Formats: sequence, structure tokens, C-alpha cells
Amino acid sequence: MELSFYHALLTDIKKRVKTAQVKATFSANAEMIAMYWDIGNMIATRQKQEGWAASVIPRLSKDLKNDMPEVSGFSERNLGYMIRFSKEYQSFHFEQSAILQQPVAKLENTNLLLSIPWGHHGLLMEKIKDQTVRFWYMAQTLKEGWGRDTLRLMIKNDAYNRQTLSSHNFERTLPAPFSDLVQQTLKDPYIFDFLTLTEPFNERELELELIKHIEKFLIELGAGFAFVGRQYPLVVSDREYSIDLLFYHLRLRCFVVIDLKKGDFKPEYGGKMNFYCSAVDDLLRHPTDQETIGLILCQTKDTIIAEYALRSLHKPIGISEFEWTRVLPENLKSSLPSIEDIENELMK
Repeated sequence: MELSFYHALLTDIKKRVKTAQVKATFSANAEMIAMYWDIGNMIATRQKQEGWAASVIPRLSKDLKNDMPEVSGFSERNLGYMIRFSKEYQSFHFEQSAILQQPVAKLENTNLLLSIPWGHHGLLMEKIKDQTVRFWYMAQTLKEGWGRDTLRLMIKNDAYNRQTLSSHNFERTLPAPFSDLVQQTLKDPYIFDFLTLTEPFNERELELELIKHIEKFLIELGAGFAFVGRQYPLVVSDREYSIDLLFYHLRLRCFVVIDLKKGDFKPEYGGKMNFYCSAVDDLLRHPTDQETIGLILCQTKDTIIAEYALRSLHKPIGISEFEWTRVLPENLKSSLPSIEDIENELMK
């Protein structure tokens, strides 16, 4: 490699870093992401122009650390991620004038790229190949305030493909657009892989395990759920009934009744949930609250039977499946690096 070209590249990168440090038009994170894109693009462009091999990366890493010891983030692995980031988002440019000229849809994605922490980007690049899916996870990260550990869990549990609750009567029982918001809040299936249950187990043991791991349970349910009580008592006509799990959703502004059922969904579960929701509306609901929502969690459901069971019920009820374990085939599992390994490398 020609020394003059190499020193020119090193100088350009150092200049870009110093410019980023004093620039105030973007937030600190946004400017860092834009800087990393620029650095990745500089290196990739110069490699292509000069025919440099990957061996330039260790030298750049060493010289940047020596010449700019006050600046972190220039490990060989991180420089590699910068190159990958610039290539995978090659059509995006982060100069302020260029951003303002972009179409609305692309502007939204640009803002997402600039808003997500760098560690999240590394995780998304490693785990999600489809950019549309990546941008969905970015949007949810901002909306729900997901940290990297939560994002990792959501990717592991395939949150993107669990957006739609297929069995419900929300369109018929709730006004728009509230019904749409409820559908977006609930999902199918729910993954309880944090549980230590083994077959055989009963519904009460499942309930106790979920409460034992209430923090992870709430993460899986999604943002906004506040736990009210387990086996919550309701007195109707001098008789006491107990709700398996009662929640209040802070964004929906309503109570959410969850009924746990081991095995297949049965039509009679719908009538019982309809009763619970009616009782909660009469006994607990505040005048400013939205109508109580019921969620039946079972291991399996026949969608046609579920549709028939919900058709004549007047309370908003959804039916979701739950899984407490997802096991990869051994031959596939052994070939995949762990998320912890990836993140440890990213932070070097």
C-alpha cells in the first residue's frame, strides 16, 4: 500500500472524528452514528480505490488509538462494523442538507438510524438480514424504550412475526382506532422461555411461575402493563370469583384480565372471560377507563373454534397461544455464535 494514500486516509478519519466532537447540530448519538457511517464509507472507498486488503484495519485501529487516545471505539472489530454499516445503508447520507431533501418514508428511516445506539445496530446487523424488519425493531426500540438486552430478547422471541393477534373480536366490540391499538398491543404467541416448568404441570403452577418471574413476564407482555393481582377476588351476588391474573394497561387506560389455560382452547372459556370482563367493568372500572379487555392464554387453539366462540360475545376478548420453550436443532445451535459473544466483540 502506498504510504501517502494511507496517511491521507488516516488524516481524513482523524479530521472527521474531531469535527464530530464539536458539531452541535445533531445529538451526541446521532452524530456518532453519522461519524461511524462516514468512517466506514471512507475505509471501504479507499480500499476499493487502492486495492487494499483487510490488513489495513489492524493498522488503522492501532494508529487511531495511538494518535487519539482520548477517543474510544476504534477496535478492529468496531471498524469492521463501521464498514459493514456504511455498505448496508449505502443509500443513506447523514449530512443535514441531504437529510432534509429525502422523501418522507426515507427520512423516517434515516431518523431511526440516527436515533438507535450503536450497540443496537451491531445486534441488528448480526441477527436481522431484512432491512424492513430491522427498521421495525428500531421503531419499537424507540417507542418502547428497549435496552439492548430487551431488544436481544425480542429478536430471540421473534417479536416481528408476532405482531398480529389472529383470534379476537376487537373490531366488533371496540371503537376505531382504539380497536387497532389493542390489536397492536397484544400478540400471538407469547413466549415464556424463562420458566422452569416441566411436564406435567397444572395451571396454578404456571400462574405461580409467571408471578415468580414477574419482571420477565411483564417484558414479554410488552410496555404499559402494570400488575394488579393474582387470583384477584370479585364478589358478584354474594359469591366470590377469582381472576387468574389482573393487569392495568397504562397506555390503553383499561384493565386487562388474563385467564391461563393448559392445553387446547375450549369454547366455554369465552363465556367465562365475558363474565369476568363484565364484573371488572362494574366493580373496578373508573368512569374515565376504557372497556376491560380479556386475554385467554392457552397452549393451542383452533382458529375456527375460537372464531365461533367469540362471535356472540359482547366483551372485547382475544385468544393467544403460549409457549414455554423453543429449542433449536442441535446441529444448528452448535453452529451459531451466542449474542454474548457478539456483544463482547462489539465492545472491544
